[in-house]
Amino acid sequence: MLLLSHRGHHTNAPENTIEAFEQAVSMGVDGIETDIRLSADGRAVLFHDRVSPDGRAVASLSREELSDVAGYRVPTVEEALEQLPGILWNLEIKSTDVVEITKSIVNRFAGSRRLLVTSFWHNVVEEFRKSTTVDCGILMAQRPFMDLGITQLLPDRKKIETIVWDFDMLDPNLIQSAKQHGIRNLVYGAETVNEHLHLLELRVDGIITDHPQFVIEAVRNEQRASP
Repeated sequence: MLLLSHRGHHTNAPENTIEAFEQAVSMGVDGIETDIRLSADGRAVLFHDRVSPDGRAVASLSREELSDVAGYRVPTVEEALEQLPGILWNLEIKSTDVVEITKSIVNRFAGSRRLLVTSFWHNVVEEFRKSTTVDCGILMAQRPFMDLGITQLLPDRKKIETIVWDFDMLDPNLIQSAKQHGIRNLVYGAETVNEHLHLLELRVDGIITDHPQFVIEAVRNEQRASP
């Protein structure tokens, strides 16, 4: 099972910063989930929110202006990939304006980094899969209709092989169906220790979490209990 730190470990560092990523890696996670937006000067920056802390659109600010407003140096995708090469990077596309530059970056790093591109924009994921060689996945924050099967969610199984589910919408039956079709299930949004233990019991393929220590400790306890 993959353990991904959601925007890095940001208890003692701002989220989506090199420091937060480094702290997560030092804990022993398998990878990082981070968010990509386009700045006004054409940089693919790692920033979750659509607006800056002072209420301006991120897309209207240069990388330097955004850093000044945020109070820390906002990293670019390239900086993160260059500084932490040995992990899995889950790159979430937050807006359509950042697609082209991110495709260029992804193609440049595809041979030397482990990459997973995801988005709530399923058409964007489809576009990525057609023009890159990296793994791609769709984000799901709603429970599909009962008669809507996995094969309908992912009509082209050879192109998109991962679904990232919101914990609130988690459906064990859908997860099992996805597994039967060879689809990888990742889950984000678990908050409590028990919720993380529930995901471990379901044997999901990966957990994207703000609390990687819950999973790490649970695995350690299981190892101690093993004869």
